[in-house]
Amino acid sequence: MNIMKKSGEEEKVKHILTNDKLSAIKAMLEKDHAIDCIFLLYLSRGKWKDAKDFMRENNLTLSDGTFRARMIEIESLGLAKSERIDPLKKYYLITPFGEKIAKLLLGFFDTLKNP
Repeated sequence: MNIMKKSGEEEKVKHILTNDKLSAIKAMLEKDHAIDCIFLLYLSRGKWKDAKDFMRENNLTLSDGTFRARMIEIESLGLAKSERIDPLKKYYLITPFGEKIAKLLLGFFDTLKNP
């Protein structure tokens, strides 16, 4: 029975690692501040000033370059969409798919605090 479960789990892992969309999401999540940026979107702080203020209020750091790079990547994966503020600035809004990922991440971290 253990072998069957392991085999089933192995197939799931292979699928995540080899599926184009899932492996792209996995790769994005591995990058610096990616989860922070998903949570910022979830909290409606997809504008750099709002994100920076939130991070500072919580004694956390996030550079504008990292924020912009992650948001571009998150948008390219369909987790956010951007709106132009002016020719140089954008703000980002979470999509239903991004919201689903944010909720899954919140649930994941919730299980870690209450094992």
